[in-house]
Amino acid sequence: MNFCSDNVTGASPEILAALSAANGGALASYGSDKLTERVEAKLKEIFETDLAAFPVATGTAANALSLSLLTPSWGAIYCHQDAHIAVDECGAPEFYTGGAKLVDLAGEHGKLTASQLSDALARSGKGVVHQVQAAAISLTQATEAGTAYRPDDVAAIADVARGYGLGLHMDGARFANALVFLDANPADITWRAGVDILSFGATKNGALAAEVVVVFDKKRSEEFAFRRKRAGHLFSKMRFLSAQLDAYLEGELWLKNARHANAMAKRLAEGLMAVPGATLAHPVEANEIFVDLPETAIRGLTADGFQFYRWLGEDKTLLRLVAAHDTKEADVAAFIASAKRHAARANERVA
Repeated sequence: MNFCSDNVTGASPEILAALSAANGGALASYGSDKLTERVEAKLKEIFETDLAAFPVATGTAANALSLSLLTPSWGAIYCHQDAHIAVDECGAPEFYTGGAKLVDLAGEHGKLTASQLSDALARSGKGVVHQVQAAAISLTQATEAGTAYRPDDVAAIADVARGYGLGLHMDGARFANALVFLDANPADITWRAGVDILSFGATKNGALAAEVVVVFDKKRSEEFAFRRKRAGHLFSKMRFLSAQLDAYLEGELWLKNARHANAMAKRLAEGLMAVPGATLAHPVEANEIFVDLPETAIRGLTADGFQFYRWLGEDKTLLRLVAAHDTKEADVAAFIASAKRHAARANERVA
């Protein structure tokens, strides 16, 4: 009954089985194995283009190393103020770029707009030696508010990036959840829309610890190989990252897991809207829900054993609830019932 995060879950059985199978025998080291080659081949098929794929162990490594490829030490990276790179990565993007500056912007429902970025870049001091130079834009798909950029949104932002000679990075820790919601072609919200590098997430969606940096602009791929090695993410036994990713992509497991997580989030959100006083802070477009509930309902849910985050602080009533690939329908139903029951009791006392 834990709705804190999709990081609290275990791994998909298919991925555990793939790890066990990969454990037998000898395979070439440092990514020269057949499993790693197969992951890249599958990604080329999924995205319908030539690309370079680099497995790493964490989303922070994927994001920070991707941005280091796009941004010099005197550069600036434009992102949403709630972006993971700005809030939750302990300065890793700044570290791996050698000191680049993050310029974080506000945006409704966790999203940036092309016009907003155009305005900000027009004031950025291009060519002025006293100021950091705009180098990259980073978007999160799905966003930290659980919303999704449409293909046209991404394309419009990419046009702005190109106009200023910037690279475009996409943090896709929950890329599968956004893709399922949008019912889009993976290429249409990435390289066809102008994305240069994608941090393709798996850990939040059924893997143990595996992400892939997908470099669509292959001119940059050779340099990335050295950056990954220098950062300590070129694993000698790469097969164990690649086995996870190979199973994740096999038979569309990644989409199946995301569909389930999204469906559970939608069911939970719809059920909570029947709780008196409940309001949604953002549209529910992936597997995250941001809902304001009465304090009595929150305390009752906690007493009943449910786990979740009060998103703005322990004295606030906005909750973040996250559904995952293995969220049980029974737990969703029980959460809704508990919230309704405790909210109703509070209303009875008031009456």
